[in-house]
This record gives sequence, structure tokens and C-alpha cells, in this order.
Amino acid sequence: MNDDEKGYFAADAPAPADPADINQNKWIAVVSYIIFFIPLLAAKQSRFAMYHGNQGLVLLLFSIVCNIVLGFIPFIGWILLPIANLATLVLVIIGIIQAANGQIKPLPVIGSISIIKVP
Repeated sequence: MNDDEKGYFAADAPAPADPADINQNKWIAVVSYIIFFIPLLAAKQSRFAMYHGNQGLVLLLFSIVCNIVLGFIPFIGWILLPIANLATLVLVIIGIIQAANGQIKPLPVIGSISIIKVP
């Protein structure tokens, strides 16, 4: 019996969303990578939008931590900071593309972190 038949899912494999939910909340999910709290206000019951809202929040926190930590480290941190910001931009683009295509896939490296409870 696999995890799906037991009624729960692996941490890195989110539960699938309803196709109607995806179609109705696709653009809210896209915007959540720019303003993560939009799904909290506009689509609180949407599994799809809340999942991408969580990914957007994790990405924002990742960016803030990288900027603070690498900003305090002389020379090496200052060299790594633009690389971390470029990586954040790449992850935002990947997340926006996944949300626009109606996919629920975790982002590379940070996608398995969950802060917002997804319905």
C-alpha cells in the first residue's frame, strides 16, 4: 500500500488540487510569488493558491536571511550576495511558471519547507 492509499502524502509530494480550484485561483497563485499574503486574503480555502502562497513566503524568508547573513560577512559574503539574489530570482521565475501552468511542485532546495497550513 503506497502513501496515497493510506490517506497521507510524503512531505515533498504535496496533495493534488482540484482542477476547478486550479483554474479559479491560478492568477492568485502567480501573484503570491510577488506578494505572498494575497492567497491569505483572497483564496483562503484554495489548496492551490495557499500552497503557492507558502512557497512565496518561504522564498521571501530565504531572501531576507541570505541578505542579512551574507551582508555581514566581509568580502566573501559580499561576493556571494549577488549570487544568492540571482538564485532567489530564478526560484521566483520557476514558481511563477509552475503556478501559471497549474502545477503543484515544490521549488528546488527550499520547497519542502511549510509555514502556512494548506487546507
